[in-house]
Amino acid sequence: METRTPHRKTRVGTVVSDKMEKSISVQVIRHAMHPLYGKRIIKSKKFIVHDEENSCRIGDRVLIGEERPLSKTKRWSVVRIIERAPVLGDSTTESKEEA
Repeated sequence: METRTPHRKTRVGTVVSDKMEKSISVQVIRHAMHPLYGKRIIKSKKFIVHDEENSCRIGDRVLIGEERPLSKTKRWSVVRIIERAPVLGDSTTESKEEA
């Protein structure tokens, strides 16, 4: 993954889809105040993100960075994976439970 200049935007989100080749869908959640009632509400947005190595999987927390337009909808790319999601059905966790 390439280095980025500091003036480009970055976001932290969760991978919600990895079914595309070299692309993932990332949901970014933010909190905002309701304009009339003042209550904090949750707003979310999905970004189509470029993942060159196909290394991300569903549930990973990733840092994404703004990029030049790569396609009609892709303007972001993966900077780094912050936290890996646990693999369901992994044989190492099953063997620990049996012991």
